Order: sequence, then structure tokens, then C-alpha cells
Amino acid sequence: MARYIAAIDQGTTSTRLMVFDRESRIVASAQKEHKQVYPRAGWVEHEPEEIWLRTQQVAEEAMRNAGLKPDDLAALGITNQRETTVVWNRRTGKPVMNAIVWQDTRVAGMIGGFSARFGADFFTSRTGLPLSTYFSSLKLRWILDNIPGIRAQAEAGEVIFGNIDTYLVWNLTGGPQGGLHVTDVTNACRTQLMNLATLDWDEELLRAFDIPRPMLPRIGSSSEVYGKAAAPSVLAGVSIAGILGDQQAALAGQTCFGPGEAKNTYGTGCFLLMNTGTEPVHSSHGLLTTVAYRIGNQAACYALEGSVAVAGALVQWLRDNLGLIGKSSEIETLAQTVEDNGGVYFVPAFSGLFAPYWRTTARGVVTGLTQYANKGHLARAVLEANAFQTRDVVEAMENDSGIRLAVLRVDGGMIENNLLMQFQADILDRPVVRPAVRETTALGAAYAAGLATGFFRDTTELRSHWSAERTWEPAMEAARRGHLCKHWKKAVERSMDWVEPG
Repeated sequence: MARYIAAIDQGTTSTRLMVFDRESRIVASAQKEHKQVYPRAGWVEHEPEEIWLRTQQVAEEAMRNAGLKPDDLAALGITNQRETTVVWNRRTGKPVMNAIVWQDTRVAGMIGGFSARFGADFFTSRTGLPLSTYFSSLKLRWILDNIPGIRAQAEAGEVIFGNIDTYLVWNLTGGPQGGLHVTDVTNACRTQLMNLATLDWDEELLRAFDIPRPMLPRIGSSSEVYGKAAAPSVLAGVSIAGILGDQQAALAGQTCFGPGEAKNTYGTGCFLLMNTGTEPVHSSHGLLTTVAYRIGNQAACYALEGSVAVAGALVQWLRDNLGLIGKSSEIETLAQTVEDNGGVYFVPAFSGLFAPYWRTTARGVVTGLTQYANKGHLARAVLEANAFQTRDVVEAMENDSGIRLAVLRVDGGMIENNLLMQFQADILDRPVVRPAVRETTALGAAYAAGLATGFFRDTTELRSHWSAERTWEPAMEAARRGHLCKHWKKAVERSMDWVEPG
């Protein structure tokens, strides 16, 4: 009898395989990084074949180290970096070019023309998403326009498209030898090609972006048995039964299955999602409306999302570009060398501003510098930028939903930073809660797979597995909070319209 459930967590910087038991405890894990490719300023790419190789390697390592066989696994779930766009040859499995990553801004010059031609509401009313460099639609159009001969092959279904989830499932289930071409509603909705109401590809959107339908995958639910992994994978025979975009997976992993429940993930970017139930809530405050999950044939649940482009990536920038720290974990120690930010604010609009501003012409700024400022103040400003950006999103989310968040559940790599978590509670003026099981993204994908195969009974059982490990209570005076937020808003204004729209 299968004792465990597994998940592939394919993120922006690395790939992991994790195995959980019925009580959501981790029994095996392996992780490997992949290269970040920067061909030009604003361009970000990944090598899809390297990601597929890393996926195989972490599966082999985790299974071997734990002494597990495929029969030990009830099912496999997959969670992935969203919007990252891959096009590959159905016959050979070879990508036509590197994957264009969600952070990439090469399509910025296309936005004005599409907006002028169709109007912004044409896209947001159907997809819940504004025109932006963020989503897959314009990335896919760019590939079709810039790789010679690809459009004709796409129209014939000879080259096919998917986000990373689709690419991995296709390879896991046989690749050129009958691999399944499928995605789930949470990833499909991030392409800006799926209609939120019908949960299917929207013909008017496909015509607007000039995307051939034969290259698109089938859209399934987030929790169903899609097929089985094929040989020679170490996972051969295991049912692939869950697919969730990474942020929706974290929402599930935090067991936010009720309307009004929310989580924030501090990863490469920062992503706050609130469950809004079975009816989509369209935002008027700069948020995204997205599918939260769909379990089997049940009605889809929706979410409001605030997406921040740069969070943990800013700490990496401080490490790699400025050399102020040797490893990311050292930023807390450096920030603790000063009592406050010294009047320094860092707006990390490296690729423009995402929610709730959506300004592609913004660029990163550091404000408030004086001769008094030192590297400790800069480190503190880097951490505080994550908390300020989260507050901006929470304000917008409360205005859209009419719900005041009682607590904020948090996950992602940066929640180990106690200084940041306390400042987050202070600047939000409400508790911040860290779960006992930190790996919520992989756990959410495992939950989806487990629900599809009966490994878990229902979401009530999943809720019984969640518990808090630590809670930070707000301790900042209201006047101090107001002063800091006022100056943050001024810094954000300084970042806007730094480059000319093109």
C-alpha cells in the first residue's frame, strides 16, 4: 500500500522533489538550482532542457536517499513558476528557444499597441489580468513573431506551448512517445488566454493575440489523474494527479480553503492571495483576479492576487551585484547593526512595478540617502521593501473584497528572517503567522494529488494537518507606522515614469 505522496516544485531558481506522509511530514527531499540567463537588459530566460534534467536528478536523489520505490507513492503533484513560456517541437521534444521567464520585459513595447487597439477592459473582463509583460500571452506572441517558420508549425500543431507545468508533464509521460499535453486551470488562467467564466481558451483572445489553438494544451482541473509517469523515469508508474501554479499551491498548502483566508509567499517575488470563493471578484484597485484551484469536477474557487515582482531577488541583488553580503541569510545580521532604516527607502522596480501600480515604465530607486546612511541602513531598506510592498497589496485587497484580514499566513524562503516578519506585523498592524510545515508550495501540490487519488479524504482532513509554528504580533506605534508608510509612498512615486514608454 502506498504510504506517501510526492510533489515536484519547479521554481524560478531551482527544482525540488519532496515526499510527504499522511500527516504532511517531510520524509524525503532533494533540490538543485538551474541557470539564470540574461541575454540583454530586461530579458530573463531559462533553458528548458536543463530544468527537465534537474527534475530527473532531484527525483532520483530523493527516492534513492529515502530508499523509496514508485509503489511507495500514491501519486505525484506538480507545482511550478507561472507565466514562464516554453514552445517545443512535438516530434523531437526540442525547445525552439529558451523559456521566456515571467520576469522578462522584452514585450513591453507591444503593450501600447494592444491597449490602443482593443482597450484595457477587453482583456481584464475576460481574464482578470491587465495587459502586462508578466503573463504568457505576449511572450508567446513574441516567439511566434521572432522565430522563423514557427507560426506555420504552430498552426499545424507541430510545435506546442506550455508553461513549465505542461512541459514537465509532457516529458514525464513519455515526451515524443505519447507525452500528455495538459495544463490546469491555475496555470491556464495566467496565460491571459483563458476565459475566467468558461475555464477554456477564449477564441476572441486567441484572435487578438494571434495564437494558433492547435499549439495549446488541454485545460484540466487542479486535482485529477492526468496520467502516469513513464519509463525510464525513477517515478515510472506513479499517477500524476495534481497541478497547481506555485502561488495557488501555497494557498492550498496553507489550507486557505475558505473565502477571506489569505497567504503571502516571500520568494523571488512576493505574492499575496486571498480566497474569494466560487465567484470571481474583479479588482478596481490594481489586483489580479485568478483561479485559486479546482478540485475534480467541483466548481472552481477564485482568488484576488497581489503580485510583486522583486522580493527575495532584491536580497540576491544585494549579495551578487553589490557584494554587501556573502550569502542571503546574512542580511538579517547586517540589518540588525542599525536601529532603523535611517530614512533610506528602496523601491525595487527593476522590471517596473507590479500590483497594485502596474507601471512598466518604473525603475528601481533608493531614496533618502545622506552621509549618515551606511550598508546596514541599505540592508534594512531592502528587507523593509518587502513589507511595504505587501502592505500596499493588503490595502488594495481589503478595498476590493470588503474584508479586513485578521491575520496573514506567510511562507517562502524569507520567513526565516525574524526581523522582516516582525516589521511586517508592525507595518500591517496585524499578526503574521508562520506555519509549522514551511514547504507550503510543494505541500499544496501534494494535497491536490492526494485528493484526486483518495490519499486524503477532503479539505477538512487537510485543515487538521495545519498548525502555527510562530506568530509575530504588531508592536509599532501608529504615528511611527504612518510616518514610514508616508515616506514609502513618496519613494514609490519617485520610481514611476523613469523610462519613456516604447
